[in-house]
Amino acid sequence: MTVKAYLVEDSPVIRENLVGFLADVADAEVVASASTEDEAVTWLHMHRNDWDLTIVDLFLKRGNGLGVIHACRNRAPHQKVVVLSNYATADMRQRSEQLGADAFFDKSAELDQLVAYCDLVRSSHG
Repeated sequence: MTVKAYLVEDSPVIRENLVGFLADVADAEVVASASTEDEAVTWLHMHRNDWDLTIVDLFLKRGNGLGVIHACRNRAPHQKVVVLSNYATADMRQRSEQLGADAFFDKSAELDQLVAYCDLVRSSHG
């Protein structure tokens, strides 16, 4: 089973690179993406069952990823939300988890862990 991923990332270059990376390395298909909090929250409310994994950057063009995480709190048990950010401080990790993130990955150092997490999502849902 291919993991259906929703990507919330404001940098077009990073977003494009992640789409290819996730498809090639993690067997995850990015079904949609957003660059702002409002755009992400709207899509998530309109497509409640269309994703397995939401990947959220914390700092966006408008709004922030914490609001996106909060918007996912009433998701199905198999749906997971992870943060992928350059701001991987202990405080940000804790705050993200308190709002409902299932995992937090440092964008510059933990992409292998993100791939492993995609495998975990696939095996628990497939």
